Amino acid sequence: MKQQQAIITRVGAPEVLQVVERDMPQPKKGQVRVKVLAAGVAFADVLMRYGKYPGTPPIPFTPGYDIVGVVDTCGTGVSTVQVGQTVAALTQFGGYAQYVCLPEQELLPIASGLDPAEAVSVPLNYGTAYQMLHRNAQIKAGGRILVHGAAGGVGTALLQLGKLAGLEIYGTASKPKHKLVTGLGGTPIDYKNEDFVARVNELTGDGVDAVFDPVGGRNFNRSFQVLRRGGRLVAYGFSSMLDPNGDSPLKLAKSLFDLSFWSLLPNGKKASFYMITRFKEQHPDWFRDDLITLFTLLQSKKIKPLVGARLPLSKAAQAHELIESARLTGKIVLLPQG
Repeated sequence: MKQQQAIITRVGAPEVLQVVERDMPQPKKGQVRVKVLAAGVAFADVLMRYGKYPGTPPIPFTPGYDIVGVVDTCGTGVSTVQVGQTVAALTQFGGYAQYVCLPEQELLPIASGLDPAEAVSVPLNYGTAYQMLHRNAQIKAGGRILVHGAAGGVGTALLQLGKLAGLEIYGTASKPKHKLVTGLGGTPIDYKNEDFVARVNELTGDGVDAVFDPVGGRNFNRSFQVLRRGGRLVAYGFSSMLDPNGDSPLKLAKSLFDLSFWSLLPNGKKASFYMITRFKEQHPDWFRDDLITLFTLLQSKKIKPLVGARLPLSKAAQAHELIESARLTGKIVLLPQG
């Protein structure tokens, strides 16, 4: 039997992402084959396509950081899931496919009645937001935070989870997205026409307790400036790598060194870089517990993931174009069975 999957054929623009037919994967011992109902499209996938993401497999390969699907077949020795169960997983690679085989311990059973496109927002986007808030920055009720890219997938998750935690939230976004930021409980800042450092200081008087920054490079330094004493900068991306006028790889490497150096300064401020896959490897039990918490919030409608677009697998290249253009808000999702 054959299945469809999208592969990155070479480094380059979105059109290098091609949908092809391949043999149906067969689960090995301890593995489960999942029929993919929804695959998330992440900015990390775009960086992989340009050859700018660490640990990217050799080309050609199938991207796809997170999936939701139904267990289709179990390999020998599988005992924790069964055929027909709905599951979620943080795959990192391989999600842009109709079927994918994964180790059973990578799968989290979830309620079958959830919208797959909303549910697939949880492993990467909400998982990242929740862990940065509660495991890394450890912000308490009444604290202040600044969220960069507040209208994006992780940004909107931070807004919703921050509101649930009783935080005072500020979020950078382009002017057309300010209504969304306000609706999710944040005070918007127009990063294109305002100096966010000056604006945050004007609005708060003495800065914020945490900044969540996926931009990278010079932006990290400016984010560190808006922290008040005891605050923490949590960096988690380098979107500036795709900006023609952005930072060079050398400057980005230096910015990672800066994060460690800044934490040694005698001002009470801290800085760190968060990567969900590294956290998952270091704290697998915490990671699983956090996802269970988040899916409980989703099932009880206390969080509502924003789905910016639902596209068939054949439109994978278009999905990447939408990510790069930043025209949409929320999560972009591929529906491989559609």
